[in-house]
Parts: sequence; structure tokens; C-alpha cells
Amino acid sequence: MKAPERMRPSAFKACSMSLLILLTVAYAGNASAGAREQAKRIHDRIAGVPPSAAVLDDMEQDISAGNDLDAAFTAMEDPAFYNVTLKNFAAPWTNEAMTPFVPLNDYTATVIGLVRDDADFRRVLYDDVLYIGLWNNLPPYSNTGNAHYEKIDELGYDLSDKQNFQGVSQAAYSGLPSSATAGVITSRASARAFFSAGTNRAMFRFTLINHMCSDLEQVADTSLPPDRIRQDVSRSPGGDSRVFLNNCVGCHTGMDPMTQAFAYYDYEYNPDSDPDGALGRLVYNTVNDPDTQSRVQGKYLINSSTFESGYVTPDDQWDNYWREGVNRRLGWNWSDNSPGYGNGAKTLGKELAFSKTFAECQVKKVFKNVCLRPPSDSDDYAKVDAMVSSFRSQNFNLKQVFAESAVYCAGE
Repeated sequence: MKAPERMRPSAFKACSMSLLILLTVAYAGNASAGAREQAKRIHDRIAGVPPSAAVLDDMEQDISAGNDLDAAFTAMEDPAFYNVTLKNFAAPWTNEAMTPFVPLNDYTATVIGLVRDDADFRRVLYDDVLYIGLWNNLPPYSNTGNAHYEKIDELGYDLSDKQNFQGVSQAAYSGLPSSATAGVITSRASARAFFSAGTNRAMFRFTLINHMCSDLEQVADTSLPPDRIRQDVSRSPGGDSRVFLNNCVGCHTGMDPMTQAFAYYDYEYNPDSDPDGALGRLVYNTVNDPDTQSRVQGKYLINSSTFESGYVTPDDQWDNYWREGVNRRLGWNWSDNSPGYGNGAKTLGKELAFSKTFAECQVKKVFKNVCLRPPSDSDDYAKVDAMVSSFRSQNFNLKQVFAESAVYCAGE
């Protein structure tokens, strides 16, 4: 068989030059996208559906007049922004698999409602708030099931409808004291995913992932005192104390004192008849638990014989050890004052929500959602910094972040 002929250097050079010219033209076309093309791209990125001709005309006029943000806010008037974009944006935060392919639930609904109503988004981690549907043919909100939200999903009701989709007091529907509510942390969906079984550390870890954009390994610090690490953590894993000192300490010294905020919470269900916990409910101890002889849930004594000299949780008072050491970089008290300690989930939620890292995390998540990529170069990071400042100056209105991200990426 005759071997294929090699391309002559001159021909290869010509092909390379042609390809370079094509790429340059394509890039230039993107970079100089016209007002109408930018308007369509903004609408597509925000709402996920094409705009009507009238809306596109309106957005094009705004962009031509230099009012790009107005065009982006117009795109957010499309119901698909709430029913599709925001739903898919928040759904992964509600489950350990971090998948968007879950039914609407009270966690996702509350995120959507806060964004729709131009609320201070920090409230998502500490407020006495819950969003429910008021349409006539819905099953009522239930502490032992998700049928209310699944029916909203099934019937395709519009979550931009302020008359029939409203924020209410979470305490009034959940039975929790208002002082024990903490936004989505104490939503039923969150409790099912992160308070179920275990030792309540999952709630802290996934709140950190979803709202601070960091997993435990990224905030590990072995320089802090280990005095609040619970009894269930071995001080010599595999018989080697160095593993504890060089690895386990890094996460648990910060996590365990803050997870104490959840000491009175549990998610109760019957694992025999309801193995997935679909019919379970969030519970909150207001009286002493028989296992602990205090209000602390019995789960805080799981594996207590592993290291009996370890910390025994007496109440729900938490302390933020990360205000010292390398995690001072997370920017505590950046947007408001919090003393760095408190009782219960509400005050811990404020501690996290008032940090600079919380604001940066929301901006980065929106940027990735709208631009279809994470920030990747100096221009991107400069824009993220600017949007963090804008987010703060606009009273933490997440719509502002969606608008600015869409405008920034409109020429891509």
C-alpha cells in the first residue's frame, strides 16, 4: 500500500494562515456583537428561552442607548427566569448528590422567592421565611411530605406570580420557634438531606459548599486548638496519632464548634417503612432528650466511646474558631457585625451570610451559571470583584448579579 504523501511545508503554512484568519474573524465577530445580538444573548442566558420580538426590540433599544443593565432586568421579567433558570440554579443545593434533577421543594422555592422579591439574599441563611403556593387546588404545605411543591411543579404554576406564590413565616408552618428558624438551613428539604441520621456535620459541610463555595479540605487549619472535637473522632486513626494531628484536626477544630449550633435539630423518619425519609419531618428539641439528659439530640453521642475524653456537647452554643488563623481570609463581619459566637442555627447563619466569602460565592455561582464558564482570567476576576462590591451596595439583591454577569458575557 502506498504511504500517504506528506503535506508540503508551504501548503501547511497556507492552511495554518487560513485557519488563523478564520479564527480571528470569528473572534472579532463575537467581540463586536451588535446590540440586537447582544440583547438576544442576554435573554437566552438569563431566561433560557428566546425573547418575543417586542421584548427583543425593547432590549435592543436599551443596549443601543447604553442602558445594558436595563435590558438584562427586562430579560428577568420572563417567567422562565424563575421557573427554569433559578430552579435549576438552586436545586443542586438541596441534596447530597448535588443534582438539579429533583422536584421543587421548600428550599428551592425560598431561594426563588427571595430573588424574585429583590430581598437581601443574606436572609437565605437565617431568616424566618418560607415560600409557599396559594393556588386553590394545591395540597397544603406539610412538615411530612413534599406534595405541595410537587403539585406546583406538575401543574406548571408560574413562580413569578406574586399573588399566588408568597413568602410567609417559616415558624408558622414548621412548628419551630421563630428563634430556631434559619432560612433554607431549617427548610424541610435541607433537613431531609443533611440532618438525616449522622451527626449533623453534613448540614455544616453542605452549607459551606453551597453558600461559601468551599469544601472542608479548602478551609482546613491544623493550627487551632482541638478542645471542641467530639468523642466520635479517633485521636489515633489506624493506631497513628499523626493522622489525627496532621489531617483530622484541620477540619474538626473549626467544624465541630460551629456544628454545635445544630445540636437541637434532627430529621426523624422510619427507616423500615420509609427508607428514603420521604415522609419524615424536622424536629427541634425544646425539652430534654432522654439520651443526653439535655436538649442536645441523642445523635451527638453516636460513637461516644471512640475517644471518651473528647468533647461532650452540652448545648447549642457555637464558636467560630476560624476567626483566627488562615481562615481570617474568609472576611468575617464584612457586611455587618456578628460577634463570632452565639446559640443555634440562626446566629450561625448570620455569621456565614455576613462574610465576604458568602458574597463572593454568590457572585461566582451566578457568573458561572450565566456565562456558562467559571471566571478564568484577570478581566474575569476584576469583574467578579466589581460585582461583589455592587452586590453589597445594592443591598445584596441577587438580580443585580445576574444582570451584570449577563451584560459582561453578552459579547462572548
